[in-house]
Amino acid sequence: MNHMTEEPRSPSAKIVSRAFPQRGSDTTGEDVIDLSAVFGILWRGKLLILAFCVMAVIAGGFYAFMVATPLYRATAVVMLETRQEQIVDLQSVVGGLSGDTSEVNSEVEVLRARGLLGKVVDELDLVSDPEFNPTLQPPSPVERAKDGVKAALGLSKPPLPLPPEEATRRLRDSVISQLLRKISVRNIPQTLVFGVTAESESPEKAALIADTIVELYIVDQVSVKFEATEQATTWLSNRVAELQTELEKAEGAVKAFNAATDLVSPEALAGLERQMKEMRERIGSTREARDALKARYDRLTAAQSRPEQAALAEDIQLTRDLEGAAENPDRARAFDTRFGQILTRMEMDLVRADQQLAALEASKQDLTAQIEQQGQDLITLQQLSREAEATRLLYEYFLARLKETSAQQGIQQPDSRILSNAVVPLDASSPKKGLILMMSAFVGVVAGSAMLFLKEARSTGFRTARELEAHTGYTVMGQIPVIPAKARSKILSYLTDKPTSAAAEAVRNLRTSVLLSNVDNPPQVIVSTSSIPGEGKTTNALALAHNLLGLGKSVLLVEGDIRRRTLNRYFDRMPERGIVSVLAGEVAVEDAVYHAPGFGADVLAGERTKVNAADLFASQRFRDFIKTLRSQYDAIIIDTPPVLVVPDARIIAREADTVLFTVKWDGTSKAQVDEAMRMFHNTNQHVNGLILSQISPKGMKRYGYGERYGAYAGYGDTYYSS
Repeated sequence: MNHMTEEPRSPSAKIVSRAFPQRGSDTTGEDVIDLSAVFGILWRGKLLILAFCVMAVIAGGFYAFMVATPLYRATAVVMLETRQEQIVDLQSVVGGLSGDTSEVNSEVEVLRARGLLGKVVDELDLVSDPEFNPTLQPPSPVERAKDGVKAALGLSKPPLPLPPEEATRRLRDSVISQLLRKISVRNIPQTLVFGVTAESESPEKAALIADTIVELYIVDQVSVKFEATEQATTWLSNRVAELQTELEKAEGAVKAFNAATDLVSPEALAGLERQMKEMRERIGSTREARDALKARYDRLTAAQSRPEQAALAEDIQLTRDLEGAAENPDRARAFDTRFGQILTRMEMDLVRADQQLAALEASKQDLTAQIEQQGQDLITLQQLSREAEATRLLYEYFLARLKETSAQQGIQQPDSRILSNAVVPLDASSPKKGLILMMSAFVGVVAGSAMLFLKEARSTGFRTARELEAHTGYTVMGQIPVIPAKARSKILSYLTDKPTSAAAEAVRNLRTSVLLSNVDNPPQVIVSTSSIPGEGKTTNALALAHNLLGLGKSVLLVEGDIRRRTLNRYFDRMPERGIVSVLAGEVAVEDAVYHAPGFGADVLAGERTKVNAADLFASQRFRDFIKTLRSQYDAIIIDTPPVLVVPDARIIAREADTVLFTVKWDGTSKAQVDEAMRMFHNTNQHVNGLILSQISPKGMKRYGYGERYGAYAGYGDTYYSS
C-alpha cells in the first residue's frame, strides 16, 4: 500500500510557497500569499532583524560620520537672451537664439562640453588640485592591496612610457572627466534659465567652479561671435578683392568689344530688319513682273499667225501693219519687222529683269549676313554687359557686407546673461547622514528578512503534526515534548515524579491513540523506530511502556537495537545476558528480564553477539519467541534500530501489530522520512502511526505555533505541572 500520493513538501517550503507562490502555481490551493505566515516568520525573527538593522545602522553611521568626505554644492544661474537690443541696424554674421526646445537642450550640452570644461580646468589650474587629479592622491588601502596581490601573482605590468605631450594631454583629459562628474546642468522647465551646479570638497571651490563655468560660457559666446565675424571679414575682404578684379575684367571686355565692332544697338538691328523686309517685298514684286513678262514672251513666241501675234502684242503700230498685210507684202514685212522688234525688246526686258532680280538677291544675302553678324554681336555685347552688371552688383553687395561686418567686430553681445552668482554653501550636501541612516536601517531590515526567509526555505524539518501528516499521509498518534531531564537515566524518574507534566500527558495521549487505533483488538506487539539515531524513539518506547503500566497491564520492553544497546543509558547495572541468550536457548525469558528500580515493566536487554542482528531477527526462533511473549504479556514494546541504518526494524516489524515511527521535531528532514517510508513500502509493510518527538515548547512559540497547538498553547499551563 503506497501512502505517498504526492511529492512531499517541507513545512518551511509550504510557508514560503504560501507567502510567495511560484509562477504558474495553483493559487486556489496552498500556493497563495499567506500574510499571516509571512508576518509570523518576520515576528519570530524580530531579534535577528533587529540585530541586522543595528549592525547596518552602525555601519552606515560609521561611513556617514567617519569615512565619507563631506561634499558641498554651489549653483550659478544663467539665462538665455532671445531679445537682444540692436545698437546699429546691421545684419549679424551669427544670429541670436530663438529659445525653442532644441536650442535649449543644445545649450545644456554646451555647458557640459569638454571644450568649455577644459577652459575651466586651465583657468583654475585644476590639474594641480588633488581632488580632480587622482595622480596627486595617495593610493587607498584597497588599491595598495590590489597592487600587492598583483605583484605577488606577477600580474602587475610597468606603465608604458609616453611622450611628454601625450602624457600631458591624457592627464588633462582625466581631470576634465573628473570635473564633468562633479557638475550638473539643469534647465528649469518652461523657462530659459539654467542652473549650473558644481560639487567639491571645499565650499569656496564649489562656488568658484560654478561661477567660472558660467563666466567662461558667456565669454565663449562672445568669442564665437567675434571669431565668426573676424573670419567673415577676412573672407569678405578676399572676396571683394576678387570681385573687383572680375568687374574690371568684365567692363574691359565690354569696352574692347565695342571698339572692335561697328556700333551695335537694338535700334540699328531693327532698322536692318525693316530693310530686309522691304528687300523681300521688292524681290517679290520684281519676280512677279519678270514672270509676267516671261509668260507674255512665251505666248508671243508661241503665236503662229499674225492676227494672234498682234492680239498678244497689244501694239498699235503692229495692229495698223496687220491691216492689208495679207495683200501687201510691204505691210507684211513691216508687221514682221515690228513684231521682231517687240520680241527683241521683251527679251531685253527679261534680261534686265533677271539682272535686277539677281542684284536684289545679292543685296538680300548681304543684308542677311549683316543682320546675322550684328545679331550675334548684339548677343555677345549683351552677355558681356550682363556679366559686367552682375559682377558689379555682387561686388557692391559684398563691399557693403564687408563694411557692415567690420563695423560689428566691436559691438558683439552674448546670447546669455548671469542671473545670480554661486553662493558659498554653509552645509555639506553629502553625505546625507539622516538618509544614510534610514537607508542603512532599511537595508538591515531587508537583509534580516532575507536571512529569515532563506533560513525558512532551507529548513526541511517538521514543526507541526499537520505538516507531518500532510507530507506522509500517516496519522500522527503522539506529540512528545522534550522531557526536561538532565540525563537519560533521569527520564524515568521525571515521568514517575511528575505524572501531570506536559510530557507525561503527551505520552498518555500517545497511549490512548495506540490503544484506540484498534478497539476490538488493541495492539500487543508495538515496534518503535525512526529514520536515524537521536530522534527519541527509545525514550518514546520507554515512556509508553511506563505509561501502559498505569492501566494495570503487564509490559515487556525489548531492546531490539542490539548493536548499540542504548537502554544502558537509561538503566544502571543492566544484565549481561539478554535477548540473544534467550533466542539461543541458553537462558529462559524469566531469568533474562531485568526489573529496574522504580520501573514496573520487565526489560529484556540486548547483548553483544557475533551473529548478524538481521539474520537473528529473521529466524524462526524469533517468531516463536514473539508468539511465546504474546501469551505472557499484555504489551510487548520493541525498540529497534533506525530504518536508514540497518534493516532490523523492517524485519522485526513483520511480527508487530503496530509500528510507531518517530520523527524529531524540526530536525528530521523530509528526505530522510521519505526514504524510510519508501523502504517500508518496498517490503509491503505499513507504518501505523507517527510520533512527533522532542518538541520544544519555546521553539513552537518562537515559530508562532504556541497559541494554536494543544499542550504548547498558553492555556495548557493551567493543566500541567512540569
